[in-house]
Amino acid sequence: MSLKFALRLIFIPLVALIAAVGALSRPENKVTGVRLYTLDCGRAELKDMASFSDTGEYDGKPGAIAVACFVIQHPKGTLVWDTGLGDSLAEKKDGADNGGIHMTVSVTLAEQLKALGLAPSDVTYVAFSHFHFDHTGNANLFSNSTWILNQAELNWALSSPTPNGVVPSVFSGYKTAKTNMINGDFDVFGDGSVRILRTPGHTPGHQCLELRLKKAGTVILSGDLYHLRDNHTYGRVPDFNFNRADTLASMERIEKIIKNTGARLVVQHDLGDFKAMPQFPAYLE
Repeated sequence: MSLKFALRLIFIPLVALIAAVGALSRPENKVTGVRLYTLDCGRAELKDMASFSDTGEYDGKPGAIAVACFVIQHPKGTLVWDTGLGDSLAEKKDGADNGGIHMTVSVTLAEQLKALGLAPSDVTYVAFSHFHFDHTGNANLFSNSTWILNQAELNWALSSPTPNGVVPSVFSGYKTAKTNMINGDFDVFGDGSVRILRTPGHTPGHQCLELRLKKAGTVILSGDLYHLRDNHTYGRVPDFNFNRADTLASMERIEKIIKNTGARLVVQHDLGDFKAMPQFPAYLE
C-alpha cells in the first residue's frame, strides 16, 4: 500500500467526520412552513399620549404601549424582526423613566429565544421596522446574523445631530456583521412568504413586514406605521413622524394590500393587538 493511498484512507473519513460535527453544531430548522412567534420585549407607560396624534385626540391622556419582537421560522432559516428594549433593562426591577415614559422589561429576548431552542448566533437574519431605540435595543446580540438594512434608514439614523429616539450604540454591530443593504421591498427567503415592505414616513426608511402563512393567511406587522389601533382606524399621525405626507401615502399602500389580500394587521405597539396574538411560545402558522 502506497503512503499516498494510506493518507487518502485516513483523510477522507476525517473530512466527513468534521463536516458531520459542523452540521451537528448548527441547529436544524425542522419547520416545514412559516411560523410567527410574538415575543414580549417590554412595555412603556406614558403620562401623556398627546404625541401619538397631531390632531389632538390624545392630549392630556395617559396610556401604555406594548413593545414586541417577532421570530419568524422558515425552512430556509430564522428571521428576528425588531429587537425591542434592551435586555439590560430587565435588571432594573422598577424599570426606568425617560421624559415622562416609564419603561420595563419583564423577560429578556435572549431568554425567549432560548425557550425556542435558539441562541442569538442561530438566527439567520435580523431586520428592523426602523431604528428607534425601542426597536433596536438588542440588535447587537445578533453579531453572527445577516443584518437586512434599509439604506435610507441607516443614513438617517447616523446623521448629525443624532435624531430623537435613535441610540446608535445599540445597533453598532452592523459595522462588523454581514449586511444586506436594501432600498425598497425585499423578499427575505426568496419564495414570497416573508416580505419587507417599504413604508416611509414615520422615519425615512420605515418598513412593515408581510407574511403569507398557510393557515393564518396574510399577516402584516405594522412597525410604527401605526402605534395604536385607533391610529389605524382613524388615520391618525403622530406629531414626531419624519414626514406626514409620506406617512399617509404608506398608510394608503398598506390599506390597499390589506384589502387585496384580506390580511390581518398587527399594530405592534397596541396592547390589544399584542394580547390577541398567540401567547408565547404558541405561534401563528
